Amino acid sequence: MKARCGLLVVTVMAALGGSVAVAQNLDQGKPAPKLFAESCASCHRSPRGLAKGRFHLTLYLFLQKHYSSGSSSAWALTSYLESIDSGKRVAARPATKTGASRSRLLRPPAPVPAR
Repeated sequence: MKARCGLLVVTVMAALGGSVAVAQNLDQGKPAPKLFAESCASCHRSPRGLAKGRFHLTLYLFLQKHYSSGSSSAWALTSYLESIDSGKRVAARPATKTGASRSRLLRPPAPVPAR
């Protein structure tokens, strides 16, 4: 009888006294540049080149494991890093030349003056 009473007391105390611990995602709702600044900028000065040569899924899994507190923030960081790297490639592409500027580039060099 004492064991049952003791068990009942412990159960009631656990139910009333112990609150449920709820984990919060501190990165939820933050934009990707801010996530990078808070979690990655201590080691990486710039987001450029971090996604270069990596598959979308492997980059996501790496970021989820090492840099982010949840899957949504890992996806946001992945998309951000890939957009930065894709923007770099687009900017490095030479601009198309117009007909007038192209003809200036194709003309022969000026003659060398004689002494």
